[in-house]
Amino acid sequence: MKKNLFKGALASTVIVSLLSFTNVNAQEKKIEVKDSNIEWEGEKVTGSHEGTIDLKDGYFTMENGELKGGEFVMDMTSITVTDLEGEDKGKLEGHLKSDDFFGVNNHPTAKLVITSVAKKSNDTYGVVADLTIKEKTNSITFDLDMDKNSASTELTIDRSKYDVRYGSGSFFDNLGDKTIYDNFELDVELKF
Repeated sequence: MKKNLFKGALASTVIVSLLSFTNVNAQEKKIEVKDSNIEWEGEKVTGSHEGTIDLKDGYFTMENGELKGGEFVMDMTSITVTDLEGEDKGKLEGHLKSDDFFGVNNHPTAKLVITSVAKKSNDTYGVVADLTIKEKTNSITFDLDMDKNSASTELTIDRSKYDVRYGSGSFFDNLGDKTIYDNFELDVELKF
């Protein structure tokens, strides 16, 4: 009986000790998705296109006023084209949502999870994150500028790493002026 009592007391002490190391200063800063903006730009040999993607959900993890992590979900079904109108706009949006590109019927969201952060200056953090598109996850790095109520960054994403192959010179030969570059840019403005 004394042995079981001792084990129970020891287990309680270990649990209390572990909880005391958990930082109570950590807090989540929820992103105001309606006030936030993600713009994309993709280039091909003969020009470029641009548009927007909506953020579905997201938050930063802060500790003692410093960025420590975060997680963000993009609504891939919301991809829009802003540099075209009418039938051309509809065709490109449909193509981007198709399996040739992001396959939004089977992959309606993309996710970014911050895995490590290093403060570079008062307002800038170096960030390493896992980006998942079409169930393919790759690590990316970028600088994030942050102030009291907002954060911004520019990301360069290599679509070929996420099985987005259409028109890619990395996968197809002899595309000539039909080649679409593998890298696309995201310009992200977040409000919280």
